[in-house]
Amino acid sequence: TLTLWRLLERYGVPTFLFINKMDLPGADREKLMTQLHRQLSPACVDFGEASEKVAENAAMCDEALLESYLETGSVTAGNLRGLIAGRRLFPCCFGSALKLEGVEKLLEILDIYAPERECSPDFAARVYKISRDAQGNRLTWLKITGGSLKTRMLLPYRNTKGEPVQEKVLQLRLYSGEKFTAPEEIYAGTLAAVTGLTQTWAGQALGAEPQGKPPVLEPVMTYRVALPAGADPAAVLPKLRQLEEEEPQLHLLWEGGQIHVQIMGRVQLEIFRALVKERFGLAVTLEDPRIFYKETIGDTVEGVGHFEPLRHYAEVHLLLEPLPRGSGLVFGTVCPTDVLDGNYQKLILTHLAEKTHRGVLTGAPITDMKITLLVGKAHLKHTEGGDFRQATYRAVRQGLMQAKSLLLEPWYDFVLTLPTEQIGRGITDIRAMGGQVEPPETVGNLSILRGQVPAAEIRDYAETVAAYTQGLGRLQLTLRGYETCHNAEAVIAQAAYDPEADVDNTPDSVFCAHGAGFNVPWNRVREYMHLESGRKEEKPPELLTRNLQLEDRELEAIMRREFGEIRRPQYGIQTRNRPATEEITITPPREKCLIVDGYNVIFAWEELAEQAKTDLDAARRQLCDILSSYAGFTKCRTILVFDGYKQRGNPGEKSRFHNIQVVYTREGETADAYIEALADEIGGNYAVRVASSDGLVQLSSFRSGVLRVSSRELKGEVAQARKDMQTHFRK
Repeated sequence: TLTLWRLLERYGVPTFLFINKMDLPGADREKLMTQLHRQLSPACVDFGEASEKVAENAAMCDEALLESYLETGSVTAGNLRGLIAGRRLFPCCFGSALKLEGVEKLLEILDIYAPERECSPDFAARVYKISRDAQGNRLTWLKITGGSLKTRMLLPYRNTKGEPVQEKVLQLRLYSGEKFTAPEEIYAGTLAAVTGLTQTWAGQALGAEPQGKPPVLEPVMTYRVALPAGADPAAVLPKLRQLEEEEPQLHLLWEGGQIHVQIMGRVQLEIFRALVKERFGLAVTLEDPRIFYKETIGDTVEGVGHFEPLRHYAEVHLLLEPLPRGSGLVFGTVCPTDVLDGNYQKLILTHLAEKTHRGVLTGAPITDMKITLLVGKAHLKHTEGGDFRQATYRAVRQGLMQAKSLLLEPWYDFVLTLPTEQIGRGITDIRAMGGQVEPPETVGNLSILRGQVPAAEIRDYAETVAAYTQGLGRLQLTLRGYETCHNAEAVIAQAAYDPEADVDNTPDSVFCAHGAGFNVPWNRVREYMHLESGRKEEKPPELLTRNLQLEDRELEAIMRREFGEIRRPQYGIQTRNRPATEEITITPPREKCLIVDGYNVIFAWEELAEQAKTDLDAARRQLCDILSSYAGFTKCRTILVFDGYKQRGNPGEKSRFHNIQVVYTREGETADAYIEALADEIGGNYAVRVASSDGLVQLSSFRSGVLRVSSRELKGEVAQARKDMQTHFRK
């Protein structure tokens, strides 16, 4: 009863109470009301009393209503309906269901005071059960809460993985016992079964119905399903999946060719065995009970996944951040669409949500972290649909291998009621389990202990309590959530899990060289990755200074005192003494040329990236201005290249911006390809440098024999040139 009451409170459900079996000897109405006030709520009011007494007790539940009652001496039915709808009043009715005593009164109270819900004109429904008929047809039981539902109507919804699904309603059924009728249309307020929906789940909201809160009750134990001799686990699993659909709190796991099941407790365990026997004729046993652990991280890391066998390509950078306990997994993206197409980003987020990602301590599922897509890269020709799935999984795993992982275990909030003389035993036991105990409360001859305790330690303690209190003690457990494991080292050692040997959840990446893919271990992926880190550091790294600089300054000051001001011409040709007879051949230096990957630089420079979020064209113009000043001061020919391959019908464009050349590539031609071809073409006549942090661009530059400079290094050169200009102009 207490568990059900807490669930009704969590979901905000207006509640009426019927206290049954009042025909039994010793049933005391006043004592029961006192117990309800103490254990459930002081707002429980006996509606079987005189109307004046009901009005007085109900008015005590709300200050505004109490003032109105003191002035007028009455309470309206509308006032009571409002309190009941807001869970500030709980009508109670006493009787005997067996003898139909008090039942008519309960129905009368419901008719008068039950709050009515306004129905939406649009279709809305809530799925409350999944079952199968005698022919094996899947039935989705739902309550229509708005609009109407017709046969052969297309119904869009999302499955348990969050993927969009659209299916046709084949038949509507209104059941009466085992028989049913099949209307063509049903309306709001109707309870019906629907065929044709294959991926719905109990508790799901359809149409305009708002999604509810996540479930509170969660299994904390996992058992291995031992099948009869000769039974094939792979063949039995689809059958057991039917039970998983029908019972939302039953979770099946497939690990190492064996079936594991998560169960709430012993009662559900026996029900599961009976159902399997009845439905499928299998006498199964549940063995090897274990606590269901989870894992999270304690610091923020960037995970990189790269998947590039021959004729495949995908790279993904993910930011893994810890969240408060109970937050679950949260997915998002900060990757600009000019860096990675929006469709690819949605695909990556889908891959993040579709899989149960395993931790690296014991292989337990991960939780309580935010995973954000930072940057990613696809290949115009070679990227296939499954490439980003592989890169995403590997990025998550590679990030977990770097992070400080934490093992979590389920904890319970407990209420332990004991005879007062046994209170010392209870406190000692709880503390020995690693739990926390609040100061005890005393109610008559009983003492009540409250606190928190690991589920692994207290799972069989209820039997112990019953034994040492001769049945007078009582233990109530409520799942608190997952907290740091109290004996993590022992659990990890017992699991003996090797994350690098888990081929189904590998942290390694695949790169390509010489026409073949090769495996790169997780701890060396950053040496091979094609994209720069997408993570923005909160503080710039501190520059290391050498102690020799202080000595150099002191020596320079001494030289200035002894020999006068030291002159260092900013522009000039270094000379040295040579013998007069030596013949010198001077090779004229080649003209310098800088090729800049425009969009890569924009999104690598923080100020330009911020500008690009609101106005990409303004960011391009600002970059042109910066490079124009840089080119004028350094006397370096500069070519700025922007991607135009996504623009349909784009023939490409070349133009002059003051003293630099600006190129927009044509449709179907990437900046990578244009820069590689241009470097090959002019590399013999110019001292070419290519500015980009794109790994592919840098690789092609290396093949062309030209110098490479990252976007960050170029930013440093531009800043230094600006300082030199200011110094030069002041002189």
